[in-house]
Amino acid sequence: MVALGEQELVRAQLNELHEKYQAFGEEQVVSYYPEDAPEEQRHLFGLAGTNVDGTQWQAGDCSVPFPLHSVSKVFTYGLALEDNGADATLARVGVEPSGDPFNSITFDEVHHRPHNPMINSGALVAASLVRGRDVDEKVDRILERYRAYSGNPALAVDQRILRAQLRSNDRNLGICYVMRSLGMITGDVDEVVETYLSACSITVTAADLSVMGATLAKGGINPMTGERAVPREYVRDIVSVMMTCGMYDAAGQWANEVGIPAKSGVSGDIVCVLPRYFGFGVYSPGLDVHGNSVRGVALCRELSETFGLHVFADPADSRFGRVAQPTDAG
Repeated sequence: MVALGEQELVRAQLNELHEKYQAFGEEQVVSYYPEDAPEEQRHLFGLAGTNVDGTQWQAGDCSVPFPLHSVSKVFTYGLALEDNGADATLARVGVEPSGDPFNSITFDEVHHRPHNPMINSGALVAASLVRGRDVDEKVDRILERYRAYSGNPALAVDQRILRAQLRSNDRNLGICYVMRSLGMITGDVDEVVETYLSACSITVTAADLSVMGATLAKGGINPMTGERAVPREYVRDIVSVMMTCGMYDAAGQWANEVGIPAKSGVSGDIVCVLPRYFGFGVYSPGLDVHGNSVRGVALCRELSETFGLHVFADPADSRFGRVAQPTDAG
């Protein structure tokens, strides 16, 4: 358990980080989600952390809902692994960083598959691997899993966001048709795309997202509810691909410099996983040239550099309470 003194120390550290980055990075923002967001929404900023014992800290706008978008790829990939097994899933979608933008129509030509499940082509394949008789059953199963990860039974697909995505969906349809022509997917393209976009349109909060990260940090068990969201044997695969492929075409630099397994989305959301310790959820809709949250990236860099949370850092370098020190993990 996290001692009371440590709880207060971490709370103070997160509040200081939130205050520091509240006014950070406006000059680095190149876009917002949604693009027509009113001014009062552009400055939203939520930061939440959840320890594997269930202790949670929140700072800022942690109850504001937003669509998961690409962060959903992490959890749908977990369900694809569960439904098909690691070997069969790997045969269909790889785990190598592509070095290309998330929506590129490029593939691993040697293995005849998308490079990884964190880019659109690989996420579409992962969605096609989710079992179900039709779109509704697949989406119901995805929702069931996401609710288990978050401990929030109210999670739902925002139908307004889904309809908007379906109207501007030519790129994903094109990727799917190319993959079907190459034998990388089978079946109805529209159903694959709708399943994928439904997952992207599920709305969460920064607090929900931190619990989802903490569930992965705890080996697939939700620290708030005790419910298992994904079999333990697949957690390593999920978190590993987050580390190497989760931050779009900046993933390699992220793994080297920040070293925290993470996945970002164009809502301005980032989920982070520190295995065996905690999960983070960050929400701030101002985006950089890679489509990552400007505030979120800067904050994660500080967690790594100042607080010593890079997964390969010396444990003695940790300055983040005592949460991340292996000697205190029990």
